[in-house]
Amino acid sequence: MVVFACTGCGTVITTRVARVALPDHSGQKYGHDLLPSLLEPGTYVVDPGDDRPREPRKPEPEEHGIRLQTYCTTGPPNRIGIAPGDVRGTVFIPERLGGYCCGWDGQYGPNLACAGCTRPVATRVDDCGFWQVVWLEPDSVRPVAMDGPVQQVMDWVELPSTSPIDSRGFWSPVWEAAVAVALAHLLVISGGRRVSVPERPVAEAFRRAIDSLLPPGPPERHLTLAGPGLSATITDIALAPRHPQTGEVWPCDAGTVVPLAADVWTYMAYNDDRRLMPAAYGMPAVVRRDDPPPLLPHTLFRPDGRVFLSTLERLAAVRQPWLRRIYDSLRDRPYIDPFS
Repeated sequence: MVVFACTGCGTVITTRVARVALPDHSGQKYGHDLLPSLLEPGTYVVDPGDDRPREPRKPEPEEHGIRLQTYCTTGPPNRIGIAPGDVRGTVFIPERLGGYCCGWDGQYGPNLACAGCTRPVATRVDDCGFWQVVWLEPDSVRPVAMDGPVQQVMDWVELPSTSPIDSRGFWSPVWEAAVAVALAHLLVISGGRRVSVPERPVAEAFRRAIDSLLPPGPPERHLTLAGPGLSATITDIALAPRHPQTGEVWPCDAGTVVPLAADVWTYMAYNDDRRLMPAAYGMPAVVRRDDPPPLLPHTLFRPDGRVFLSTLERLAAVRQPWLRRIYDSLRDRPYIDPFS
């Protein structure tokens, strides 16, 4: 466990937190509603970012020793994300609290300052359409080790599960982001050749995108679910869970592995949302059941196009001509088929 302190004066600005893996939806913007916290209380992540240049929206005067900047959704490299409720010892910077309508989106750079020395140390994001999070500036904070219980790493058989459908009957944005990330890796591994996928939820999530992005014809590569509790023989590509705390991918003997967020993988592997038909001479009609049928989505599943593109941008394979053509065709239209 660690706390983070201001590098300027040493003021502690977080509660005790333990590191977990960066969620696939960390850079996602979704809809116009207020979204929940990106992270569980008591946890933090490190976003490695990338080396693409970031330009300020317009020249700004320097304040408190740093220049105001507008970062892309991934932000500066190695920023540290924590849950908003885990912040301590900070004050808002009023002139940097820009947002769309319901909160702050961080477009003007750090909007939280250390209460001890007024040094800008973090950016709070909580506007509509953004997962709520506080991003600590990597050059303005430092970790301080704390005594306490060691973080317990869950066993593979304890992996969480997230339903693909939310309470309103819409596809989960967590699923849309996780499948988009896995799809980008799957395309790279495919080498541009057709890929077959298992039936039911895997096919529902991946097949339409594969049909749209890869050439038609008989499949030359084969995707198989692999992970804890499954005994299927893997002949080609494994779709395996990525541990939510450590970020490690399930170890298997497959030649190539596509990692998938653990909570999405678990649901794909073990849940069956098919509706059951009444059997003859079954439960009497007068008996009422109190368990509702599974929710059905209003539309076909679509991966998040912007998350898909941002993932491809970070993969060296995007320089290959066939993959670059896919990227260029979607770069300015991330909502066309199969992402719409």
